[in-house]
Amino acid sequence: MQRPYICLCLTGKTLSEDLEILNRYRNLIDIAELRVDYLEKNEQLHIRRFPELAGIPCILTIRRVIDGGKFIGGEASRTTLFARGLAFADQDTRKNFAYVDFEEDYYVPSLQDAALAFGTRIIRSCHNMEGPIYNIEAKLSKMRTTGFEIPKIACMPKTLSDVTRMFKEAATLKDTEQILCAMGPLGLPTRILASKMNSFLTFVSPVDSNIIKTVGHIDPVTMQQVYNFSAIDENTKIYGITGYPLSATDSPVIHNNGYKAHGMNAVYIPVRAQNIEDALDFANNIGMDGLSITIPHKESVIEHIADITPKVSDIGACNTIVRNNSTWTGYNTDADGLIEALKEFLNTDTLARKKVSIIGAGGAARAAAYAVKQLKGKACIFNRTATKAKYLAADFGFKYAHLSYESVSLIEKYSDLIIQTTSKGMGSSLPPTEENDPLFFYDFKGYEALYDIIYVPEITPVMARASSVGCRVANGKTMLEYQAYRQFKLFTGEEYK
Repeated sequence: MQRPYICLCLTGKTLSEDLEILNRYRNLIDIAELRVDYLEKNEQLHIRRFPELAGIPCILTIRRVIDGGKFIGGEASRTTLFARGLAFADQDTRKNFAYVDFEEDYYVPSLQDAALAFGTRIIRSCHNMEGPIYNIEAKLSKMRTTGFEIPKIACMPKTLSDVTRMFKEAATLKDTEQILCAMGPLGLPTRILASKMNSFLTFVSPVDSNIIKTVGHIDPVTMQQVYNFSAIDENTKIYGITGYPLSATDSPVIHNNGYKAHGMNAVYIPVRAQNIEDALDFANNIGMDGLSITIPHKESVIEHIADITPKVSDIGACNTIVRNNSTWTGYNTDADGLIEALKEFLNTDTLARKKVSIIGAGGAARAAAYAVKQLKGKACIFNRTATKAKYLAADFGFKYAHLSYESVSLIEKYSDLIIQTTSKGMGSSLPPTEENDPLFFYDFKGYEALYDIIYVPEITPVMARASSVGCRVANGKTMLEYQAYRQFKLFTGEEYK
């Protein structure tokens, strides 16, 4: 099977807007889908001209609301629009629509005959915006009513296990043409790994398109330059990062840039999983060779892997697993990454005689406690659930306290360095609030050094507040990079740089 095509979904209000978008991404795509249901009424009258103007193969699509589209007219008016788009076929087939998308319940013999006569392939589509679709092979077979259609299934998974099931079922479809994708954030792997889905094409959208948010498209630049989509084949090694909600991560950029720099046939993808069991099942089924583990799975993953290093045992958290034949070995690169990041941030090789506040008590906090211990510092663990802080503190011989107003004086005492390890502030915009600032009750004095392990946004609300009174602040980008370099070597056996 040839590598899947990349199809750009065009949802502009006018044809000129769609053409401008197409020209912006032309060198990154193979096909364009004209979403007529997004066009203004008067623009819909001129859709027949679009293939010639576009200069690349085009799909004619008029999607109904029930299938996730915008078309609200009746079927008679939609049929008229389809007829307008297919009419007056040119002998030069490049000036005609190469494909037309008809839903599985939409049968108009005259349109089907016209499409076949004009050399326009019919995509016969089925959409479920509410849940998964099972028994894919049987469903696809039923949709091939004439034998010439390209059946398409697009559905909304509820869990990662739904996505895993799609990959399992798709593995048998090597000798037929079909389009398969899972929508939404959970379905992202099906778009990047369209070749493993045996899918005829994968859809992308402009970076500012609403479709990216609603159905989980990737923009063409990210698809090609970050994930190196066109180079993915049956020999590509697959790595990734799993967590939840995993709304923002720079890890794919770091790892995939490393593979390209070393000339490696590998790809690193995000795998959103609400529980670690689903992530491991997915990784095992599609043959992943390594996974980065992030919030909230760094502790729970340990009981599911065969071997762990002494460092994982000491820290009590694992952020990296590597396949060893049929089993996994667990590592922790967070601690080493944070040690290097703190040395760079503070311009020192030691925290001796320094008192450190660690905010949080999860897997990242465990790595922070280990790092502080290795650097000879003293720490107090602050967490909203004090008992969890107590257990973590006991493991490292540190103090602990409840993260609240009552602990302000203790935070002041341990304020040479404050390491913020919770997810509060991730993806958040200013101003600081109780919801996005884990230290909302604490008034920074200006002499504290604050290291926030979050790196999206670049300036978190708590960082902005600390910086405004003169505190030194840094985000977690340096920690991410240092720990990723160590993961890269664990995955590939090569130094990152």
